[in-house]
Amino acid sequence: MENPINDLTSVNAQDGQILSVVGDTYRLVITGEQTNGAYAVIDMLVPPQGGPGPHAHARFQEAFYVLEGEVEVKTKSQTYTARKGSFINIPLGGVVHCFKNKTDTIAHLLCVVVPAGLEDFFKEIGTPVPAGTFLPPPVMSPEDQQRLQGIAEKYGQKVFPPDYLD
Repeated sequence: MENPINDLTSVNAQDGQILSVVGDTYRLVITGEQTNGAYAVIDMLVPPQGGPGPHAHARFQEAFYVLEGEVEVKTKSQTYTARKGSFINIPLGGVVHCFKNKTDTIAHLLCVVVPAGLEDFFKEIGTPVPAGTFLPPPVMSPEDQQRLQGIAEKYGQKVFPPDYLD
């Protein structure tokens, strides 16, 4: 029997908040507010040399599908070049990881987070921007890094120094 309370959710291509986060541009396609916290979907545009530094999140699973371009995904145990059509799964448990676009073209990723919550972190640290806009990555002083770590911890994440996985 169909449940009339649970109806489909549709999102148009121009819908969803767009944020500059660490120099990347993320569109919050669907958030935990719309899925009762079950998951979130984030459309990520990663410019050349862009991508987040090493970080971990033990309480949620993160998966990426590469729509265009490529990114290098790195953990302590492996480095993987994810190209168009590749799928990357970051399991529950807090594996430290990062990804970086080492090419000269924009990488386009679709990110799914289960359960939702990562998008709230992005809302707090990001800057709203128009579609297609890229801001330079912020220069992080030690105080800025400490502030970011505090915000990350609020959302169940941990941020590591840029050279942590080298």
